[in-house]
Amino acid sequence: MALRGTMSSNIVLSLTASVLLVFSSGSSLAGAAPPRKNVLFLVSDDMRPELTCYSGPDFPTPVHPKMHSPNLDALAAKSLLLKRAYVQQAVCSPSRTSLLTGRRPDTTHVYDLTHYFRNVGGNFTTIPQYFKENGYLSVGMGKIFHPGHASDNDDPPSWSEPYFHANNSFWGRFGHQHSHMAVNESLQKLYPLPDQQIAQHALEVLRRVAPAAKSGQKPFFVGVGFHRPHLPFIYPDEFQQYYPESDIHLPDNEYAPINMPPIAWSNYGELRGYGDIAKLNATGAINSTLPPEVVKGLRRDYYGALSFTDSLIGKVIGELESLGLAENTIISFWGDHGWQLGEHGEWCKHTNFEDATHAPMMIHIPGKTDKGIALEALTEFVDLFPTLVEAAGLPSLDLCPMDSTNTTLCREGSSLMPMIENQSLKWKTAVFSQYPRAYSHMGYSMRTDRYRYTEWVLFKYAPEYKPDWASLSATELYDHQVDPEENHNRAYDKDMADVVEMLSKQLHAGWRYAII
Repeated sequence: MALRGTMSSNIVLSLTASVLLVFSSGSSLAGAAPPRKNVLFLVSDDMRPELTCYSGPDFPTPVHPKMHSPNLDALAAKSLLLKRAYVQQAVCSPSRTSLLTGRRPDTTHVYDLTHYFRNVGGNFTTIPQYFKENGYLSVGMGKIFHPGHASDNDDPPSWSEPYFHANNSFWGRFGHQHSHMAVNESLQKLYPLPDQQIAQHALEVLRRVAPAAKSGQKPFFVGVGFHRPHLPFIYPDEFQQYYPESDIHLPDNEYAPINMPPIAWSNYGELRGYGDIAKLNATGAINSTLPPEVVKGLRRDYYGALSFTDSLIGKVIGELESLGLAENTIISFWGDHGWQLGEHGEWCKHTNFEDATHAPMMIHIPGKTDKGIALEALTEFVDLFPTLVEAAGLPSLDLCPMDSTNTTLCREGSSLMPMIENQSLKWKTAVFSQYPRAYSHMGYSMRTDRYRYTEWVLFKYAPEYKPDWASLSATELYDHQVDPEENHNRAYDKDMADVVEMLSKQLHAGWRYAII
């Protein structure tokens, strides 16, 4: 009896130990940190928010065909879609530098396509660099930073491995003479379009980095920058089917805003520099227009180039999903600024108008935005850096001091993560953009819920980098409640004097005082 009791006790003890071991192991596994979220960082050049997902009051123009953007619309449906996101300066390098450093142009000191922020602003940490410094494999391709001198060739500190650019030798020469053209399949086979090459490289990179990311060994930050719909609008002719000529119309406002000050205007030299447009001898002067058929042709091919870009984004996201990475990868998409497509008789960017400063941005965060959140609050491109950092669970960024020249890591925007949890939270009362003129003036523009208010003032460049608010050259005021196309500058209307005074004080106070 004693022996049987001992055996029974030993069996019970053995079973108990086994159960405890199982629960202990399970507890250990449950407590293990999940793999860190990867980041797929998608960028488009010169894409205004002319996407179906922006339909309604946030669409850039009332005159447009039915847009074909199924892939970005699908991404928007599972993202935080920023319906009113604004850039800090409507031209490539200043806008990209601002977003990528999380700081505004008066901090980066980048106002053109030449100066490099690390030389004129400070040794600031960028978005891909921050992820790299936190253990991520940071891989870039295409146009993320503005290439060349403006970024010391794509900002080497930001990346873990050599940067990829597509072969553009043929299309670079060809495109200089043609501002817009749809090309057939046979020509594409001989000379693949740069964005096709970038998309293919993105697929190859995702396949390469997938195993380490899925195992938790090495998360990735992959930046994919597409060149279209930037000029020249060269794209596969298959996308013309979505935009028949009968659906293409002239803008309904081919005239400058009433009472617009001349300093607000850009003579769109970028477009006029292409061979086919140069032959028209267009001056780009205020209230001049291009021939109607040229306007329609440019508009049609811009739409086609936009849809081409959408298709490539779809291929990249599709590959991410097929590799089993979608559930643990944050996807952000943004266009570096808006674009004027003949509205006001204006073209390109280079202004402070709504069509130039309003740009698309969306952020998909698995488990947070899967059902889609369309946010109407005013947001800025400097908000992306702190948002991605918080979404990925990395150490958050402190607000920049007044002088952050020697502060390598900080932010001048706000994380959007609280807005994901509660869209009714009080948020910024205004967002801010700016544009220089003739290396003597700066146009500071502020967008509130109702108004766009702009002051053109003398500006002191290096080493001060400060506006002279007392030297006011011109003012603009557009009331979006009654004038969403900004066709009438009311800054000099007597009945708007109180509004101008109020907005001027708010503009001078600046972005720090617009944060609630």
